[in-house]
Amino acid sequence: MKKIAVILSGSGVFDGAEIHEAVLSLYAIEQEGASWHCFAPNIDQHHVINHLTGEDMPETRNVLVEAARIARGQISDITTLNPAEYDALLLPGGFGVAKNLSDFAFAGADCTIHPDIKRVCQQFADEEKPAAYLCIAPTLIPLIYGPGAKGTIGTDPDTASAFNQMGGEHIDCPVDEFVLDQQRRLLSTPAYMLAGSISEAATGIQKLVKCLVSIA
Repeated sequence: MKKIAVILSGSGVFDGAEIHEAVLSLYAIEQEGASWHCFAPNIDQHHVINHLTGEDMPETRNVLVEAARIARGQISDITTLNPAEYDALLLPGGFGVAKNLSDFAFAGADCTIHPDIKRVCQQFADEEKPAAYLCIAPTLIPLIYGPGAKGTIGTDPDTASAFNQMGGEHIDCPVDEFVLDQQRRLLSTPAYMLAGSISEAATGIQKLVKCLVSIA
C-alpha cells in the first residue's frame, strides 16, 4: 500500500489548515487505496482567529495540537517525518500555510518557510517523490523547487504575481482541475482559492489525489 505524508498547519481556514480540504484529501487518499499519516510543526500559531466573528482572540494555540483534531490523533511532529518512509507528500491549504508554515500572508514574495517544513518538502523534491500542494499552499513551491517550477493558486492575480516574482511559473487553473509539473512530479489545485462549496473543492482535489497516488 502506498503511504502519503500529509502536512497540516493547524485547524481552521483563517489561522490553520482548511478543514474541508484536509478531510477531502484524506478521504481521496483512502479511496485510491493508499494510506496517510499527518504531520505538523510543534509551534505556536501566529495568532488565533474567532471563526464566528473573524476577530483575533487573546489566546495561544499550538499548531500540532490543533491539527491533531483533524487527524483524530493520527499525527506526529514534523521533525519525525522521514521522506524515505513515504511515497508522496500532500499539503492542504488554509491560512495556516501562509501564517504558520511560512510568513507569505505578511511578506508576500519576500516570504520565508519554517525551516523544518522547508527541509522536509525539499527532501521529497530531492528524492523526486510526487508532492501535491492545495489552495494557498502552492505559494511554497518556488522556494522549495526553485526557478521555473509550475503551479497554480487558481486565478487570483496578486497571488499569481507573487508566485512568479519568487521564480515560479504560475498557470491559471479552474477549480475542478489541477496542474501537473511533470518534470518535478509536482501537483497543485486551486481548491478553496476558487471553490464556492465543498463539492466544487472536492472535484479538483479528487482528480489531483488520483494522479498523485498513481505516479507515487
